[in-house]
Amino acid sequence: CVSGHVDDLFPFFLRHAKQIFPMLDCMDDLRKISDLRLPPNWYPDARAIQRKIIFHAGPTNSGKTYHAIQRFLSAKSGIYCGPLKLLAHEIFQKSNHANVPCDLVTGEERVYASEDARQAPHIACTIEMCSTNTPYEVAVIDEIQMIRDPARGWAWTRALLGLCAEEIHVCGEAAAIDLVTELMYTTGEEVEVQHYKRLTPLTVLDYALESLDNLRPGDCIVCFSKNDIYSVSRQIEARGLECAVIYGSLPPGTKLEQAKKFNDPDDPCKILVATDAIGMGLNLCIRRIIFNSIVKPTVNEKGEKEIDSITTSQALQIAGRAGRFGSSFKQGEVTTMHREDLVQLKEILSEAVPPVKAAGLHPTPEQIEMFAYHLPDATLSNLIDIFVSLSQVDGMYFVCNIDDFKFLADMIQHIPLNLRSRYVFCTAPLNRKEPFVCTTLLKFARQFSRNEPLTFDWLCRHVKWPLAAPKNIKELVHLEAVHDVFDLYLWLSYRFMDMFPDAALVRDIQKKLDDIIQVGVCNITKLIRASQAAAAPGTADVVPEDFTLPRTKRDGREASDRQGAKSPEALSVAAEAPALRRVRNLRASQSGTRQEHLKSYGRGSLANRLLREGLLTQEMLRQLESEWQDQHRNGRYGLGSKRDDHHNSKETGKKRK
Repeated sequence: CVSGHVDDLFPFFLRHAKQIFPMLDCMDDLRKISDLRLPPNWYPDARAIQRKIIFHAGPTNSGKTYHAIQRFLSAKSGIYCGPLKLLAHEIFQKSNHANVPCDLVTGEERVYASEDARQAPHIACTIEMCSTNTPYEVAVIDEIQMIRDPARGWAWTRALLGLCAEEIHVCGEAAAIDLVTELMYTTGEEVEVQHYKRLTPLTVLDYALESLDNLRPGDCIVCFSKNDIYSVSRQIEARGLECAVIYGSLPPGTKLEQAKKFNDPDDPCKILVATDAIGMGLNLCIRRIIFNSIVKPTVNEKGEKEIDSITTSQALQIAGRAGRFGSSFKQGEVTTMHREDLVQLKEILSEAVPPVKAAGLHPTPEQIEMFAYHLPDATLSNLIDIFVSLSQVDGMYFVCNIDDFKFLADMIQHIPLNLRSRYVFCTAPLNRKEPFVCTTLLKFARQFSRNEPLTFDWLCRHVKWPLAAPKNIKELVHLEAVHDVFDLYLWLSYRFMDMFPDAALVRDIQKKLDDIIQVGVCNITKLIRASQAAAAPGTADVVPEDFTLPRTKRDGREASDRQGAKSPEALSVAAEAPALRRVRNLRASQSGTRQEHLKSYGRGSLANRLLREGLLTQEMLRQLESEWQDQHRNGRYGLGSKRDDHHNSKETGKKRK
């Protein structure tokens, strides 16, 4: 049975009918190719040596990575593998400042320590770029717990099993010790574990912030959506305070400049507003972490978007940034913005981090090429589907999510490319929710297929370079997308140098673009005001594709209850958060004050987003409106008990007063 489930056979057959009949003749070969039960055997060079594995286990700010890096610096040769360009760049700088020549290798560039471009004995790289063929004395694999990541976990598995180093120093959460030990048992290698404790105390406060008026220098407010970032930063500056802003889609250079501004004791900026992007890669002088919300959007193993409370691992990673060892604050503090969230945050932080159960795997280009040999008429997307359907994995492994890969494969399917080039284009690191970046990849692939080099002039025409400083948030978001396009060009130039020949010129204008984006971020509150002034009345969001999150998964009361907020930003938080849960759970709200909002949802940006994402249909929307109208006519404002109705009516009265 190809899919493993009888109920799945018919749709699977319909999707892949053209490939099914050829498959029957070569099923045994296909099963052998997609047998993923012995990944250690994929790396014969690593199996040919006896490696020493040292696991440095500890929480954030415990010195675990520091000790591993000290061994890296003292070795004759070494490789550092990290999850972020910022981390690789930090080790690159630290090594060269210590007079240990070290090259930097990321997906977009290679920077040599020597002027004559000779390879240095030490390399700092993003983990996807590590070589499994080059011998080293010492290798460092940072943030090993990310081996469970649904999208990128395969890179940590590959590094752990495949690096040819006499010593492998693994750094991360203790939750990954058992899995790493089991994996190394299959390679015949023992694991030595070194435990570390946090170097400075971290205290969970017994009180919430409750009002932005209670902010102190060194505070960092952590949000999980861009719109919350915009809202909070504007409210802070309305109080006469300066704040730095850091979120995931900002270029690395802008993040570093914002961090530098916040850390500078002589700079008047003493408050930071950030997403969980601060959890890794930035050294920040934070006294107190304040969680604005304790829920965040996530993507599960099936590639489905979910909204859930942050995990213990995430909470510890973020909270641990407070009171960093060596900073001006000798201890860290953590709390929430809202009193009701504090109890749940304490529960989350007090729980043990669940053990890491499995390591990610991803089909290699060689495996897909062998599949294509047997199924020459199959599209790349279908080849991946069939591979995953036939694949067999050991209980210690899982196949990483391939939805992004398939999305790009389907997008460029009509373009004539050889299989290896097509595979490379489909592994390009881009956010498929950014239309401008996706259409650029499509144009890159089309011109590549015609054997026409993608020149600097062509790229400048495409992005309309030079670009001006942003006048509103929409323009800032577009500049961030252009920066991602430059990253994409550089990533492809590293793999197709002849077809993307102007990497040096693109890198130069990317630095200029970084400066332009920094100007925009420094004036972010002006951009927010401009965006809201230009927006139609009733528009809730500054950035349409984002959404404001509820504070907790189980609490739907408006944010204005706590803050007494009357600003448009705070009201958008109050209106949209319960709406998201109402639609996702298909149940009525229990608060009478929300009843009048439903009609506006049909016209607002939230309903449109949910319709586009398939979380809401027009029929469901009409049905919800009809039900609310019926309940309103009958004098009922919710599906809760009379006690709930009575309580909500009291609350409504308070708000009207």
